[in-house]
Amino acid sequence: MSEAVNGILLLDKPRGMTSNTALQKAKGLLKARKAGHTGSLDPMATGLLPLCFGEGTKVSKFLLEADKRYWTTLQLGRETDTGDGEGETVAEAPVDVTEADIGAVLEAFRGEIEQIPSVYSAIKQGGEPLYRKVRRGEEVDAPPARQVQIHELRLLGVEGDRLEVEILCSKGTYIRTLAIDIGRKLGCGAHLAELRRTASGPFRVEGAYTLEALEERDKAQRRACLLPVDAALTDLQPVTLGETAAYYLLQGQPVMVPKVPEGEHLRLYDNEDCFLGVGASLADGRIAPKRLFHLN
Repeated sequence: MSEAVNGILLLDKPRGMTSNTALQKAKGLLKARKAGHTGSLDPMATGLLPLCFGEGTKVSKFLLEADKRYWTTLQLGRETDTGDGEGETVAEAPVDVTEADIGAVLEAFRGEIEQIPSVYSAIKQGGEPLYRKVRRGEEVDAPPARQVQIHELRLLGVEGDRLEVEILCSKGTYIRTLAIDIGRKLGCGAHLAELRRTASGPFRVEGAYTLEALEERDKAQRRACLLPVDAALTDLQPVTLGETAAYYLLQGQPVMVPKVPEGEHLRLYDNEDCFLGVGASLADGRIAPKRLFHLN
């Protein structure tokens, strides 16, 4: 029987499993009533998938908008329609590039770039992910171009016709598309051979649990793996409210707090260090509640 469970689980998603399947398995193991994930990982990808339970689902927006870090291997010489090794070959070319060539191309993709996501992405048209329509043989419109930010794009190593690369990027970045674009710029084509998410916002994969590790634990031990809800909000400045201010905030009213920076989102606590929610500072020195939590 499912129960109210609040918190965030860092899951190390296995290869070959959809993010939703991983979520449902973890939800079942925790006997949780309500759960959601914070941005899909492709079935071929592994790594960090933060899962939000109960009141934790209220912070999923912050994690969806957070920067992500990936480790990937690019296979040069072959471009596929899906951008990974499982797709059909659409172009092949000899690999005749130097490390200097690679460095120059990677430099061109750092900073703000424009991407046209693949039709094999999870972007929805008509309420359904594009990749499902394409795999049924339906004609679909290419998604519109989008601006994304590549904060870091670092070559870790070259082994034959494979590149090992680390990427730190903004939300909405499609690593498959990046691999294809890098391959085209190099003149030989490329696709993703391996992809692993190593960080999402404040979280790192080193703190994540595999499904197998969770299965080895009993229910109480599994729930002990959950992080508190406010662990997702460490980038926000914490503010402690007095008893009266905390009371009125929980009624949905803005409250006066001295010396709070204007125009920022804040983590709010009562004087017993109980997390209350997220607020926004106003020009008149008050904090307005934006998202309140009921964790007791």
